[in-house]
Amino acid sequence: MFYRQAGILHTDYASARSLFPLAADRWMIGIVLLVALTAPFTMSSVVLSAKLMPWLIWTAAVLGLNLILGWAGQFHFGYAAIMGIGAYTAVHATRQGVPWEIAAVLGGLMAAAIGCVFAFAALRVKGLYLALSTLALQFVMDWVISHVPAISGGIQAALQAPAIRLLGQTVTSEAGRYYLALGWCVLVTIFMLNLRRTALGRALIAVREKDFAAAVIGVHSLYYKLVAFAASSFIGGVSGAILVFSFYRAATPEQFAVNVSIELLAMVIVGGLGSIIGSYFGAAFILLMPGLMNSLITWLSQLMGASIGIEVLSHIPHAVYGGLIIVFLLVEPMGLGKLYNNLRTYMLLWPFGYARK
Repeated sequence: MFYRQAGILHTDYASARSLFPLAADRWMIGIVLLVALTAPFTMSSVVLSAKLMPWLIWTAAVLGLNLILGWAGQFHFGYAAIMGIGAYTAVHATRQGVPWEIAAVLGGLMAAAIGCVFAFAALRVKGLYLALSTLALQFVMDWVISHVPAISGGIQAALQAPAIRLLGQTVTSEAGRYYLALGWCVLVTIFMLNLRRTALGRALIAVREKDFAAAVIGVHSLYYKLVAFAASSFIGGVSGAILVFSFYRAATPEQFAVNVSIELLAMVIVGGLGSIIGSYFGAAFILLMPGLMNSLITWLSQLMGASIGIEVLSHIPHAVYGGLIIVFLLVEPMGLGKLYNNLRTYMLLWPFGYARK
């Protein structure tokens, strides 16, 4: 009874193409935004800075990766390197006196430029071959960042990020950094929500389904692949800059290594290819679930009085966590976003389930 379509009259194209025609969707989004805006006043500092802030930043990055993987259908195993390019560019630009807002945009533009250079591989190869070419981007950038002291300061060096000066005001509080991450995540989400309704979004989906067939109907696959790589890399570059300035407060090569690219890919797959809400779920699952599982298993072992070694106890959460990923993908291969959509579809007809037959 929550999702009612009664009273929705499709009398013009504007209402028919609205993002959230159902009142229940608008109410839920309003409640979520209200909780997000009041989080600095209602949640502890640990939850705000260690859980919500990184979740929002990584969600924005996952949305950018989902643009190239879920919408355009192009594999990308070097997205962490793209984020690293944006992060280091923004840090060096800020150190040279460039305003922070412009430095973050410069980081995105640098990431987009280098991403487009490697995107030319997508014009000749596809599938696993494209995945290997983007993996080469990851290894090349790992080596360059680690072995060029002018960029990172050296293999073991940490490049300190200057304080954020947003519109001339220094942002030092946790709440300020949190609102910065929230604003960027909301901005990327709005962009992705509207992308699916544009000619660009439809062209990307056509390229994803079959680039030869898309070319037959007049969709230039070369152009749209480059646009997809550039837009995705720009989002990743700015997300990397915000991650370093707001959360890590320093840039190191290990923060953007190949294992981070694999985690980002796992977030997209677990959340669901091409799913916006699935990107939120996937980032939360991969980022927050290991810590929750560790706390839960530790609590259960203490409750039952079980004597479990520290080494075994440290590996059990990872095993359970990996098993949960397999279970979720077996139940719904399209990811957590599809599970939510299935529940929403059920609620559209509940309690009149016979209507679907």
